[in-house]
Amino acid sequence: MIRLLSPATPPTFATVVHPRSALAERIADLTAFVRASAPAVALSKHPSWLNVLQSGLGHEVYAIEAVAHGRTVGFLPLAFVSSMLFGRFLVSLPYLNTNGVIAEAADVQTELISRATTLADELNVRYLELRHETPIAHPSLTATLASKVHLRLPLPRTEEQLWKGFKSKVRNQVRKGEKAGFSVSWGAEECLDGFHDVLCENMRDLGSPVYGTELFSAILSAFPTEAEICLVRDGAKPVAAALLLHGWGVTEVPTASSLKDYNPSNVNMLMYHHLLRRAVERKQRVFDFGRSTPDSGTYKFKKQWGATPHAAHWQYCVLHGTAGDMRPDHPRYQRAIRFWQRLPVSITRRVGPLIVRGIP
Repeated sequence: MIRLLSPATPPTFATVVHPRSALAERIADLTAFVRASAPAVALSKHPSWLNVLQSGLGHEVYAIEAVAHGRTVGFLPLAFVSSMLFGRFLVSLPYLNTNGVIAEAADVQTELISRATTLADELNVRYLELRHETPIAHPSLTATLASKVHLRLPLPRTEEQLWKGFKSKVRNQVRKGEKAGFSVSWGAEECLDGFHDVLCENMRDLGSPVYGTELFSAILSAFPTEAEICLVRDGAKPVAAALLLHGWGVTEVPTASSLKDYNPSNVNMLMYHHLLRRAVERKQRVFDFGRSTPDSGTYKFKKQWGATPHAAHWQYCVLHGTAGDMRPDHPRYQRAIRFWQRLPVSITRRVGPLIVRGIP
């Protein structure tokens, strides 16, 4: 949310780049600033993600803060993603669907981006990537990817209202999942192995490298009351799982998977009903299903719950190459995806985390 200040009284502010070693003393003030930036704020905007990405993926991280008269007026979190395989990138923030500049005024926005582009040049990255929802005009941001949208559902106050809001086809599919006799449990570290087992197999089938347990363990540790795992089992076997993040009025599901052999059972429909119910129990206002390409299979899955699309504008300062070089749908990666899908899960589980940490 931008509160434009009067042109007659321009703010005087300074920008400071905090390295990881200085984050601890700034987290509280940055968190308070982010929380006050809008009526509802997703947990993905929390400054503690910088610590999560450093400990869970080994990224070097930076917080660019704008300060006026001792008060925070702007914040931009950044992670330096570097690998011998793909190169170097500066991103706000990897793994998460939305992040970027939060500022009280347009001139603060401009200065934060200018400082980020200078840092990108100093680190000799291929590009700076800001995962915005509303585009920000800046001469250095010369490319935008807007091919995906966020799918979000306003939540009612009660589970009964939630259920009545679904179309009859959705209710029937949920009932079919309920009749299959699956068990649904919630937890944290005790559910992590089962969650990761499902994720590893599903991501192999999709042809994508999987994140390691270190990332999810770091998330659960950083957000002990806001992050939780939903695990669905067929007897003792984990067959569907999701990570849920409860922010200030917004619940997100950044990672969810189910085994393709169980698609006929509607286990995924059962799980998502439980995810939505959990958000309602927590008195949340919005459920964020994540990003999807319009009219894709995942887009249609999310939309059937009543979710509506919201724009996503990932903006780039490109120093080398093009903004779309690292996107999974780039034609150059189709052969690698088909190869990955043929590998045993035991191999993709070990190799995947080494690869994916270098992908912005």
